[in-house]
Amino acid sequence: MNHNLKKELESRVLVLDGGMGTMVQKYGLTESDYRGARFADSEFNQKGNNDLLCITRPDVIREIHAKYLEAGADIIETCSFNSQRISMSDYGMEGNIRELNIAAARLAREEADRFTIQNPHKPRFVAGSVGPTNKTASISPDVNNPAMRGVTFAELAEAYQEQMEALIEGGVDALLIETIFDTLNAKAAIFAAEKAMDNCGRNVYLMLSATVADVSGRTLSGQTIEAFINSVSHANLLSIGLNCSFGAKDLKPYLQTVSNMAPCYVSAYPNAGLPNQFGEYDETPETMASQVVEYVNEKLVNIIGGCCGTTPEHIGAYQAFVNDAEPRKPREKSRDMALSGLEPLVVKSCNLETGETERSLFVNVGERCNVAGSRKFLRLISEKNYEEALSIARQQVEDGAQIIDVNMDDAMLDSKAEMVTFLNLIASEPEISKLPIMIDSSKWEVIEAGLQCVQGKCVVNSISLKEGEEAFLEKARKIRSYGAAVVVMAFDEKGQADTFERKKEICGRAYKLLTEKAGFLPQDIIFDPNVLAIATGIEEHNNYGVDFIEAARWIRQNLPYAKISGGVSNLSFSFRGNNPVREAMHSVFLYHAIKAGMDMGIVNAGMLQVYEDIPSDLLQCVEDVVLNRRPDATERMIEKAEEIKAQASGEKTERRDEWRSKPLNERIEYSLIKGIGDYLETDMEEARAAYPNVVEIIEKPLMDGMNTVGELFGAGKMFLPQVVKTARVMKKAVAILQPYIEAQKADNASKSGKILIATVKGDVHDIGKNIVSVILACNNYEIIDLGVMVPTEKIIQTALEEQVDIVCLSGLITPSLEEMCQVAAEMQKAGMRIPLMIGGATTSKIHTAVKIATQYEGPVFHMKDASQNTFAAAQVLNLKTRDAYIEKNRAEQQSIRDEQAAKKSNLMSIDEARKNKLNLF
Repeated sequence: MNHNLKKELESRVLVLDGGMGTMVQKYGLTESDYRGARFADSEFNQKGNNDLLCITRPDVIREIHAKYLEAGADIIETCSFNSQRISMSDYGMEGNIRELNIAAARLAREEADRFTIQNPHKPRFVAGSVGPTNKTASISPDVNNPAMRGVTFAELAEAYQEQMEALIEGGVDALLIETIFDTLNAKAAIFAAEKAMDNCGRNVYLMLSATVADVSGRTLSGQTIEAFINSVSHANLLSIGLNCSFGAKDLKPYLQTVSNMAPCYVSAYPNAGLPNQFGEYDETPETMASQVVEYVNEKLVNIIGGCCGTTPEHIGAYQAFVNDAEPRKPREKSRDMALSGLEPLVVKSCNLETGETERSLFVNVGERCNVAGSRKFLRLISEKNYEEALSIARQQVEDGAQIIDVNMDDAMLDSKAEMVTFLNLIASEPEISKLPIMIDSSKWEVIEAGLQCVQGKCVVNSISLKEGEEAFLEKARKIRSYGAAVVVMAFDEKGQADTFERKKEICGRAYKLLTEKAGFLPQDIIFDPNVLAIATGIEEHNNYGVDFIEAARWIRQNLPYAKISGGVSNLSFSFRGNNPVREAMHSVFLYHAIKAGMDMGIVNAGMLQVYEDIPSDLLQCVEDVVLNRRPDATERMIEKAEEIKAQASGEKTERRDEWRSKPLNERIEYSLIKGIGDYLETDMEEARAAYPNVVEIIEKPLMDGMNTVGELFGAGKMFLPQVVKTARVMKKAVAILQPYIEAQKADNASKSGKILIATVKGDVHDIGKNIVSVILACNNYEIIDLGVMVPTEKIIQTALEEQVDIVCLSGLITPSLEEMCQVAAEMQKAGMRIPLMIGGATTSKIHTAVKIATQYEGPVFHMKDASQNTFAAAQVLNLKTRDAYIEKNRAEQQSIRDEQAAKKSNLMSIDEARKNKLNLF
């Protein structure tokens, strides 16, 4: 049959079949039916082993396939959901895997071909069903031993490969890895699929379908849908989607997320509603079809079908709307680096070749879970004190790390075993495992063992050209097969790159090899051009800082979409033991390196100083040495370091506390910027005397401090870990004031209004949201805080149920902007017209006016900072000021839209521009 599944998907929505188990149950088969004559003497009960029917009752399976094809199914699944040795061991059938899968594939193939011959204009296809097994690689089966696993990646991959090779041999058009509840299982299946196709010498399409465990929208192993998609983004997929989980109506919000992200086709085959008290599915074909039609009309899917409880009648009901349906167009593949733990991390970067200028904030890689860099961590791992070792990882998360680096390279440790144990333990700690992992080792066997433990999309640190191109490519291809990003050290057969020219040469060569020969996406490549120690007294080392910065700039301009990282603490190695100097050097270096293009770095959050607060004399010395601005920079830096060291004993305490003599408001601001909470009780007591209205303490000195922090952060002079410390101090200050605020509010018991606030789906940041929430609550507004990662439907539902007066949306990352647009659109659909306030680091007046306000007829306001919310809320909830305030905002937004439209109209198309090219020859 010369028909192409992908070609069909380009032009129409295809229908997948429905539940196989549901149909088998209708036949009322007995134990003897399952056993047949061949397995009559089996010591295992076989009833329920539906896959065995492909051998013992092929007539039943063939008839079920035919019924679905008659109902209009374009794709039928093989009856092989459990046909791998792990699941089949429950039935004593481990020795029959090949036969089971070949039989299943041939039965489906024969029926599909028969129907294609009858109607060549409606070709039918076969998807080999590959279930998740009955074990999970990410979760311990023993609650008392979280590091234990009931199955390993290698065992899963071997079992899947055996099954897949038989399915391919049996003639399937695609492999459908379905009902995914643990992404690590799925990654093992993807790994196996590549090997199976290579061994069989035949490529088939690969399809994935996950199942959502509950209304949280996560898999059973804890991943969000976004994190799941990032984790499997390395696979060459025909489709990705959701099955089982819920009924069609409840599955829709999660399907929208998949559809918004997927660069491939999207499938959905929900259950026939939710099971009743008897475990039966009651949703009729008509009811289910009335819900699934929304998937099609809104262009969310390319493939629709049914799972538990669905029958040929359910599939037949789809025919009324699929024939003329316009299929969803796959999203353009993102050029961003998309990592994941339980939650996603997207790292954007500019590309000067294409004109893209948007970059993510600097990504802080926590460095303390490294036995080579932390004596404490080494001691804890050596003592098997994993609980305390995990607390180090947890502290890094709290301090603002966005990736956790794990290194177990020590001569006295079994590095491989310790890496596996610690990564398995991290997986049992959601507050840690929500972040992506960086597997850091100089030993390949340790890296590979680590890759087999992590369900998210992690980073390998590192590989290099040290052993030549062949070894480099072999490791790179393996890393890609495991679905990880990679750090490439600027190191080749000649040694470490220590000059700008050498860094350029090695990084350029590695980029070409990875993208052209190893199949790596450019955005999954992270170059480490080597941060080397400066101010060592050796003249050749003086330009190392400049060489790194210039290499970062060159990579950004010449190696599109690649990222840049480095181990920052290496820079200041000459001054170990002198933390003030090291902290200043790190901050100055980061300030310049980030501007040049550095995306991320392995940083100790405790070893950073606020750039703005570095004393001017020290700053000048540090800038001179980092940027190699004068011949005597090293000598001057050493002199300054000695001076600081000499002062450390007597004058240090006096200097440290000198700020306590400043005026009250300056002390409060200093406390926030520095993250010092030691004196808050004293300062808040003094502030209460200065401000009779306690709320004013928050609105004035505390907010002034927070605004300063925001400005420093935006200018790259403070880093995320420092901002996190600031937020903690702010929270502590408000907690001290809270009883007094409540006492003052008791005189005015009525609330000013009810406000819902949430950080949108896909975004875990809550610092800004929490500050806004506190300020509004202090101003007598009733606050409904939904937290972070809040789905659109929950925002709408809660706003309607609680009859709120205002909705506030917060977000720190760029994908949040699109999510905010969706919330606005859904508010419009729900008939809401209450004010919508938009805030967060990535938001802007222009985006709010052009993209969000156009989705919603109600008033939409952009809040530049937390202090604006109270004023805006007061204006829109006061009948005397409401209309004028809203009208002024609308006029401003229309002006912005007109201005943007005018700018756009002045641009010519790319074709027109090419016609006007300058002809030099």
